[in-house]
Formats: sequence, structure tokens, C-alpha cells
Amino acid sequence: MPSKKLIIRTYLTPEEHAQIKASASKAGLSLSTFSKRVCLGFSVPSLEHQAARIELRRLKGDLGRLGGLVKQALANGADRQTVHRLLHELDARQRELQQAIAVIR
Repeated sequence: MPSKKLIIRTYLTPEEHAQIKASASKAGLSLSTFSKRVCLGFSVPSLEHQAARIELRRLKGDLGRLGGLVKQALANGADRQTVHRLLHELDARQRELQQAIAVIR
């Protein structure tokens, strides 16, 4: 049975085709899906942006766990040295988060 889907034909130079194909590959999509999304005005995030968002989520979890450890240390009457070490670790994670955010821009 013939497909009821319609086809749009576009004439491209080899350079244009290569550029569109590279963009589709960068987004992790087939050429057809990529073209359809772009033509319909949908956002097409690249794989790098997707990986960066995953990294941000991981870092956010790390920061939450560290915050919990600081609260636990304070509740248990931990010495200042331990709390300072945890705070320094928290600062390191925040710097990692800033670097990941810079990748997205």
C-alpha cells in the first residue's frame, strides 16, 4: 500500500548538503527528522548540549549531597576542620558547575 506521506524536494549544493548533514549528525538525528524539525520551527539541541545538561544534573545532585553532609556535620557537632573541608568540596563542585554552564553557552 503506498504511503500517504508527502515529500518535499529541495535542491542543494554539495556544500549545503554536507553542512545540513553535519548539523543533523551533531544533533543525533536522521537527515529527514532534522529537516522536519527545523522546517516546523522546533528546537534542535545538539548532542553536546544534551551531554552538558546531563552533567549539570549530576553536579546539582553532588551539590545537594554535599549540602546534606554539611547539615549532618553541624548537627553532629563536627569540628570546624571537617566542616571547612566539606565547604571547600562544595566550592569545587560549584566551580565545576560553572564550567559546565559555560559549555552550554
